[in-house]
Amino acid sequence: MSDQISIRPLSAMFNKAKPYFLMVCLQFGLAGTYIISMATLIHGMNRYVLIVYRNAIAALVLAPFALLLERRRPKMTFPIFLQIMTLGFLEPILDQGFAYLGMKFTSASFTSAIMNAVPSVTFVVAVILRLEHLKIKEVRGQAKIIGTILSLSGALLMTLYKGPVIDLIWSRKASHQGSTGDSSDKHWIPGTLLILVGCVAWSCFYVLQSTTIKKYPAAISLSSLICLAGAIQSSAIALVVEHRPSGWAVGWDSRLFAPLYTGIVSSGITYYVQGLVMKTRGPVFVTAFNPLCMIIVAALGSAILGEQIHLGSIIGGIIIAIGLYSVVWGKSKDYTAASTPAKADDIQELPISAKNCTDGSKLVIATINSDKQDGK
Repeated sequence: MSDQISIRPLSAMFNKAKPYFLMVCLQFGLAGTYIISMATLIHGMNRYVLIVYRNAIAALVLAPFALLLERRRPKMTFPIFLQIMTLGFLEPILDQGFAYLGMKFTSASFTSAIMNAVPSVTFVVAVILRLEHLKIKEVRGQAKIIGTILSLSGALLMTLYKGPVIDLIWSRKASHQGSTGDSSDKHWIPGTLLILVGCVAWSCFYVLQSTTIKKYPAAISLSSLICLAGAIQSSAIALVVEHRPSGWAVGWDSRLFAPLYTGIVSSGITYYVQGLVMKTRGPVFVTAFNPLCMIIVAALGSAILGEQIHLGSIIGGIIIAIGLYSVVWGKSKDYTAASTPAKADDIQELPISAKNCTDGSKLVIATINSDKQDGK
């Protein structure tokens, strides 16, 4: 009897700590995506070939789960098919393609910091398309506006101001041969603009996804189909830009490890863990851990890739993180308001986050009130 009494508190503590532990581990896994992808691009792998392999593996990883867990899927119609193809173009091709190219011109840590602006950009796109009603007089509306301005200001600061190099203890002896810091100085601004284009594409992906998943409410199947569509479309581009057979060859090196890691970890495991945590803690809790990935990438990029960390990147990253939390706080107040009784038709879904990492299979969806619910 005493053993049961002593086990119960431990079980309760484990259940409380489990979401935190899973999200911290997930951020380490997502950070590895940036580092491994950057290392592969430095070694000469074409970014579109990497996109093809990554999304093909992601589709293969998700397909068995979709077949087992979602045996009753909605009917595939032509409009849904077009939306899936558009989603496959927005995220795997535009987002990943521009983000990878911008990463080559800047650094992995810089890219991960800029990607924290995705929730703010998504908020702007949603307001423009009138998918989200903004009440400026309310505190939550002001928090969203301030957070968006801070996030975009942080990205602008990182673009225009680099500042002195910050020498970290573990990076003093690191080799800078694999670093893109010196070779990409003249491409710093274009690289940032490319990453921002990827952010906009990712945000548009989330907005379109929020409407598609209501018409095709099979999340895993939809994710697998998006990755498949991205793999097919990126194959057509990759065959044009990389027609040499050697460019498609993989061996027991980063050319094989990068697609496997990004496809399995960034798609399969990430999707499962995020869905598991969101069931109990919601998407705001998941989003709040995004800046941790930025810190991990900065540390690993400096130690492994020999990347130079500039003062401007640190200040800008902190400003973006503050802006992210401001937007997240404002969205959390939306959930509180949405918890009041309302008709199912009056609720509209819109994704708020991510990643931290560019991946078409992530369905990080938050519930917000529509204009109809607000009485407009």
